[in-house]
Amino acid sequence: MSELTLRPGRAFSMVERNLLIYRHTWPVLLAEIFEPMMYLLAFGVGIGVLVGTVPGLADTTVSFPRFVAPALLATAAMNGAMNETTFNMYAKLTTEKTYQAILTTPMSSRAVALGEVTWALLRGTVVSTTFLVAVSLIGLTGTWTALLVVPAALLIGATFASLGLVVVTLLRSWQDTQLIQLVMLPMFLFSTTFFPLSVYPRPVQWLVEALPLYHSIELVRACFLGTGWQHALIAIAYLAVLGLAALLVAVRRLDRTLRS
Repeated sequence: MSELTLRPGRAFSMVERNLLIYRHTWPVLLAEIFEPMMYLLAFGVGIGVLVGTVPGLADTTVSFPRFVAPALLATAAMNGAMNETTFNMYAKLTTEKTYQAILTTPMSSRAVALGEVTWALLRGTVVSTTFLVAVSLIGLTGTWTALLVVPAALLIGATFASLGLVVVTLLRSWQDTQLIQLVMLPMFLFSTTFFPLSVYPRPVQWLVEALPLYHSIELVRACFLGTGWQHALIAIAYLAVLGLAALLVAVRRLDRTLRS
């Protein structure tokens, strides 16, 4: 834990810097909100008319739109956090040389790492909360526990932001960023976003159950539907441990990257 010891104000300075920048580029966030809404309308509502009901959690059945909506919300939190700590951070590391300038100030590489993770999880949470409001307005939330989606999105954002921070230290060129999509797209399609886990053969189920997005979706789905809290507890433990481990690794790797 010593790697994470720093002055919180310095890490917050990175968040403040990003807020100042996004005052002028906030429409970029609209794309991250628009994308899951399009998926919801095309698959959740469009195909949902043909599908009817599907298994939810804890031996319940739900309409297909209510099954898909929390999965898309969890995906929005993941994408918001990952985009910030991979694509955007890689540009700051290579093209813009932002961090080289920042490190000439009293800021440390650890403060940069924690500041960027904090900003990424906040960005993912804003996108997820806006999406939650949108699906609530069309009647897809029916219980007060849906409000728990907001802290759930914070945890998801923190976990994927930390993972993204590890990934960005491994990138060798812009071409390597395609590998990120090569992992994230199949994870999005197979992590019970559109299909219950039971449709897969048992060996495939084991693989799906190891994916962080699967546990993120289980967590949000439990909050969204108000059932299956045993799934939520497992997901919280999984995401917390994974996120903390990734952050510890990321802080060390980013420190070496910035000093090289």
